Amino acid sequence: MGVHTVSLTISMKGSTQIDNITKSVADVLAGSNLSAGIVTVFVKHTTASVMIIEDEPGIRADTKTFWDRIVPSDPRWQHNTVNPGEDNGHSHLRGQLQGPSVTIPFAAGTLLLGTWQQIVVVDFDTRARNRELVVQVVGE
Repeated sequence: MGVHTVSLTISMKGSTQIDNITKSVADVLAGSNLSAGIVTVFVKHTTASVMIIEDEPGIRADTKTFWDRIVPSDPRWQHNTVNPGEDNGHSHLRGQLQGPSVTIPFAAGTLLLGTWQQIVVVDFDTRARNRELVVQVVGE
């Protein structure tokens, strides 16, 4: 059983920005020289998440609308009120709900994603920042 771990850094703008990282993950897999197993993609932040979506403009817009409705920005979130200057309580809550990682199986050196499935990072924060990701390939 082999393990191959790579860190990636991407520049994001916040405000529920979605960045497609499918090709980057496939490139890490290709560099692993492993043929079958699993790939885990993990974001090292509490105000961002990794998910699988059908990456097209309508779903991107719907995803932002969904998060704005389910966990709206609100200055009364306790994170904002007990931490002067903070405005991203909703960003942390969104990250908690969605989670920091996904796991994708692979075989014959290829991610076993469905026809429309794409791996994306969603940045829920209120400002631009660099996001660190860990892509770990485990297999044989």
